[in-house]
Order: sequence, then structure tokens, then C-alpha cells
Amino acid sequence: MRICSLLPGATEVVVALWNTKHLVGISHECDYPPEIRTKPVLVRAVIDTSALSSHEIDQRIRAKVQAGLPLYELDETLLARVRPHLVITQDLCHACAITPTQIARAVRALPSPPRVLSLNPSTLDEVLADIGRIGEAIGRGREAAALVEQLRARLHAVLLQVAHADKHPRVACIEWLDPLYAAGHWVPDMVACAGGVDVLGTAGAPSEPITWKQLRAAKPDVMVIMPCGFPIARTRREIARLTKQPGWKTLPAVKTGRVFLVDGPAYFNRPGPRVIDGVELLASCLHPSLVQSAASDAVQPLASRTRPVSAHAATRS
Repeated sequence: MRICSLLPGATEVVVALWNTKHLVGISHECDYPPEIRTKPVLVRAVIDTSALSSHEIDQRIRAKVQAGLPLYELDETLLARVRPHLVITQDLCHACAITPTQIARAVRALPSPPRVLSLNPSTLDEVLADIGRIGEAIGRGREAAALVEQLRARLHAVLLQVAHADKHPRVACIEWLDPLYAAGHWVPDMVACAGGVDVLGTAGAPSEPITWKQLRAAKPDVMVIMPCGFPIARTRREIARLTKQPGWKTLPAVKTGRVFLVDGPAYFNRPGPRVIDGVELLASCLHPSLVQSAASDAVQPLASRTRPVSAHAATRS
């Protein structure tokens, strides 16, 4: 089977269930596992965001959307050349990936149109359910069921650990810096599983813009900064957009040193198997005496400006 996966999370699932040889095309954002990075890239972003600020990225995207212009380009010539049997895409966020309309138009032009599997998860359960959908679509249903069982077992282990917590801290998850956005969709579910209370996001609902006043009023005990598409180093370049706001030092999370920068693309922004790593990571930030995450190198306390350290060590030093 020849598979084109235009979603990073779906690409991870395909490789976990099978291997890389069946992948004949990926998107520009597919970067994990590392061995897939040599695969043909079928989708590229119209806007080069590498030198832009959060505010500039937001403005460019809004201008494109208002003008009815696409945010992503599909290499239709290359798509025809690789002759996929299956194309995996999404209909969740048109600012994050190529639209279903673009895909539908391109596949109709092919001599043998492939099947298109469009994913649209909004909750943590739906993220896990989509692993099963991908498995069935590529003929690896049994392997998908086993993977989901393993992921749910890890999730259950975290729930058992945080059940011993004396307090469930108030948590604010920030998905964009300028304008401010509170993370939605599956992230509030992740917070709940990690033993926290999301004070800004709503499980199953899209990420929403918030004001600085709303963030201050929420009085989070813990803040987790996870801008969509930003690794920690990229986030740190713009963190002053938060830290220079009036009243920053009065926030409970700031007073206690519980503001964390995390690798958003790897563990939070993308619906895929590694969101369970993200739950473990969150739990280690919220309850360091109860949980330690294997992905502790993907979290960095705001106060640390050198190498990433484990949340357990950071909150007990």
C-alpha cells in the first residue's frame, strides 16, 4: 500500500503500526520519527514563518484567510507521481494543514483516485480512536488496537498516581503568545488526566483567544506555555510578550516558579500517540513528587535559561 500522510500525528501512527516503506508522501511538518524526513514532501506552507513574530504570523494568516487565499500548497505533480492508495488529511484546523477542498480537487484529477481519510479529533478519546481508524484504513487494525491499549494503560497509570495528590492545581495552557490563545480541543482533557484543573480551555472546544485580563483573573497555580508549532527555543525568543505584561509577577504560578515551557509540536499541538507523553509530562509538572516523565527533557522551567531539566528537579530545588 502506498500512503500519503499529510498530518504529523498520522504519520507517527502509520510508522508505529507498520514501517516507513509504505509512506510515499508527507507534509512539510512531518518530522517524527526522524527516519521519515527523507520522504517526498507534498505540502508546503505559503507563509515563511521562520523570521516572523507571533503577532506577524497571526496577521499574515488572517490576511490570507480574509482574502480567500490558501495557506498551504499541494504539489499535485508529485502527488500524481507517487500514486497513493490512501491520503490521510484533516478537517480540524485549516490554519494548521491543507484543506479537504484542496485535497478533494487534486485527487479527483488522478487517473486512479485514492481513498481520502479525513481526521477531525476534538477530545483525547477521539485522538486515540483515530489511531484505530488509521489502522483499519491501512490494514493494521489489530496492531492499532494493541497500540491504543498500551497508550490507555499508560494513561491509567498516570491517573492512579495523581489520585494521591492533595490538591489539583489550577492550570493555564497558552497555545499562542500574540494574540493570547488558551489551548482547547484535547489539551483540557490532558490537564484533567494529569491531575489539574484547566482554568481557561474547554475540552472538545477549539482554542480560544483570551485577554491578558482574563489570564490574570484566572489566577493559575501552574502555567504551561505551548505555542502551536513552536519548540522551546522558539518560544523563549518571544516569552517577553508575556513576562512584560503588567501584573505578571503577581500571578500565583510566577510567584512559585511554576511556569513551564514545553515542546508544543511534539507533545501537545498534534493529535497522535505522543499526546500520552504530553499527559505524563504535564503530570510531572503538576505533581513532581508523584510523577516523573520519560520526556522530561521536553520541559523547561521559565527561570532556566540553559538546558532543559526535569520538572521534578526544577520544582524541588
